[in-house]
Amino acid sequence: MKNKFTLLLKSSSLIALFILAISFQTANAQEEDKFSFDVSLNSDQFFGFYPFFQGNYKLSDNTAFTFYGILWSGGTGGAWGNWTEFGVGLNFDVADGVSVNPQIGILGGNLLSSGTFGSGRFGDGVVPNLTIGLDKAKTEGQIYAGFYAPLRNEAPPSGTTLSYLHYWANFGYKASDFFSFGGHFEHLINTGGSNVSASTDVYQWLGPYVQFTKPGGGPYARFSFGTDLVEGNDSFFKLTTGFSF
Repeated sequence: MKNKFTLLLKSSSLIALFILAISFQTANAQEEDKFSFDVSLNSDQFFGFYPFFQGNYKLSDNTAFTFYGILWSGGTGGAWGNWTEFGVGLNFDVADGVSVNPQIGILGGNLLSSGTFGSGRFGDGVVPNLTIGLDKAKTEGQIYAGFYAPLRNEAPPSGTTLSYLHYWANFGYKASDFFSFGGHFEHLINTGGSNVSASTDVYQWLGPYVQFTKPGGGPYARFSFGTDLVEGNDSFFKLTTGFSF
């Protein structure tokens, strides 16, 4: 009788441990499903080469905490005091396939605070920004707007601070799970500074894009190209490749 009781106790313990292990794995899987991460490598003729990452952690079915970073210093930004951008925000799924993501970023470098080349500093500027995303069965798109404002004035007596408005919009058609195409418009405006009295267009790009994506998610590549509408400029090209985790 004692042996049977001992065997029953051991069996019950093993079953309990098995149930706990399954429960832990299920909870861990559910926690992992809340988190997503994208990394991309970008290149265009103004900013040069710049890696970008963004993360998303679900707080509820329709809300998520977001964070992002841009390593502008990979290209021209290296001369702007190792220019770097990092920000956080909240993403809201407002309709089927439509999301709204307000964020605020902070800059390291010296482009905005001094407008000159030299050593970088944390708190070069602040970037309130908004992204609206579209991802449906047959259509895709994005609208972005960000204002780059200096947080302080480090410009020499003959220099100036700088501020910028950067926005774009694109819309495309998913011809298949592998291939999509569409149009891209992007505008960068130097909106002024401590010694800048009027805003000027830096570039104004307009043209098509093509994108190739692994069906089911993962790696993707997009190439955008076309004309620059600013007088004196010629054309534009932007190449992006990345991976969604």
